[in-house]
Amino acid sequence: DCGLYLLISLLQALNGFVLVVTSEGLIFYSSHTIQDYLGFHQTDVMHQSVFELIHAEDQPEFRRNLHWALDPPCTPEGEPSPAGKSRLLDPSVVIYKPDQLPPENYSFLERNFVCHFCCLLDNSSGFLALNLQGRLKFLHGQNKRSEDGSVLPPQLALFAISTPLQSPSILQIRTKNMIFRTKHKLDFTPLACDAKGKVILGYTEAELRMRGTGYQFVHVADTLYCAENHVRMMKTGESGLTVFRLLTKDNRWKWVQANVRLVYKNGKPEYIVVTQRPLVDEEGGEHLQKRPMHLPFTFATGEALLYQSTHPLPGFPDLFQSKGKPSKSKKLSCSNVERSQKNGIDPRSLAGAVMRQDEVVY
Repeated sequence: DCGLYLLISLLQALNGFVLVVTSEGLIFYSSHTIQDYLGFHQTDVMHQSVFELIHAEDQPEFRRNLHWALDPPCTPEGEPSPAGKSRLLDPSVVIYKPDQLPPENYSFLERNFVCHFCCLLDNSSGFLALNLQGRLKFLHGQNKRSEDGSVLPPQLALFAISTPLQSPSILQIRTKNMIFRTKHKLDFTPLACDAKGKVILGYTEAELRMRGTGYQFVHVADTLYCAENHVRMMKTGESGLTVFRLLTKDNRWKWVQANVRLVYKNGKPEYIVVTQRPLVDEEGGEHLQKRPMHLPFTFATGEALLYQSTHPLPGFPDLFQSKGKPSKSKKLSCSNVERSQKNGIDPRSLAGAVMRQDEVVY
């Protein structure tokens, strides 16, 4: 336990994260601190292709550094593999026998290069330049087998510490300590929340998932604004900065500044990552005054499955004309939920989420 605690402390003090990549380009291990620099959770990147995170122009350089001789072979399809080597799914990846590889203490196995990684926290280019410094070492415990069933020998893998090229400023360090992240389905249903988010919002991950759609946590006066940015994110991959109010467990509203991004797997959108920074009420109020008040779409027609509503909602615009103030003529209670279900409103839709909110919190 002491050794594990020391390791965690060292990783937190390190200006970067640890990365272990196999010769095939699969991320065998990443320290949890990758989330502080790229925005991806540790479990989201492990056993995934590292090339999905690297800028297309830097992929050949990274592939070159994975090879012990800085010269990865490109075996044309249909040709037999060189003697002593077996083909894998990737034609450029080969399996070497131990006597064909240099010893681990060979100085030529040291690596020091720069690549641009996809960064969910970056609001400009979407990529962060990282310096990867380490060496190629034998990766044991793979237990991979060849086509004939024999166990393959351990292969060299890249063990590196990834650090940003530009050192963070004091302001960035302070801001980073306040940032929390949540993970959602494509319809914004919560899936996970990091430790800081649990402290700030007060919910456990189970409580977040039990509430259904994530729009049930969004202030009724901010739902259309957030939904508009949600639609933009589904079309472009990023929402841009979005300032809105989240409901905490103690029924208080917390202003946050968020950036929402799509995360792709095999070229298809898989889930949403929301990076959020708490704001004081004065900051939130300033953003609210600058917000355009036009309605991007109506509840009656909606947009995409998330906002599906087959019937109009009488009196629904009144909730927004009051700009978040409680409506005296209508209670957002269980009876509204039952009535909305009878009217054919999907409780997971934007309209259903607002109807399930409790007026008391406003």
